[in-house]
Amino acid sequence: MSKERHGHAAGPAARLGGVAASEGEEIEGEEMTDEALVREVRLDDAEALVAILNPIIAARTYTVLDTPLSIAAEAGYIRGFPPRGVFVVAESRSAGVVAMQSIEPFADYTAALQHVGVIGTFVALQARRRGLGSLLCAASVPLARAKGFRKLLTYVRADNPAALAFYAEQGFRVVGTAVAQARI
Repeated sequence: MSKERHGHAAGPAARLGGVAASEGEEIEGEEMTDEALVREVRLDDAEALVAILNPIIAARTYTVLDTPLSIAAEAGYIRGFPPRGVFVVAESRSAGVVAMQSIEPFADYTAALQHVGVIGTFVALQARRRGLGSLLCAASVPLARAKGFRKLLTYVRADNPAALAFYAEQGFRVVGTAVAQARI
């Protein structure tokens, strides 16, 4: 799925969908139950992110990831995250970190693709269908635009209709289907 974003952000505090995004600040949604906040990921989020990802991996339904992650591996991923990328989490006051979204450069081997990012969204199984993915997008996309991204793409399993619908709601469109790409 692909989404091209035209225009430009109104600086690092671009506003979209009632969510203000600014580097180094918390980003608060106006219409979320349990007052979920979106903020930049921190190294100490690694354990919470593994707690989100491992049940999704174990379900073998939503992602092509097939190996459970360790806290150390996730901490390494956070530490090594590209400076040009955007990595945010949604944090519920009652449940802690319940969702995450990252936007990374698509390719670093040519300047011709610097405007393209790859977006990934993961919501804890018990927190799905509550608008957290949309809240994350409303925060991360303006930040990505401010960092020079103009086109985003994602990889979604064809048998994951909820994810396909979510990204379509965000303005993405299917640009191709890879056949026999993942062996699950």
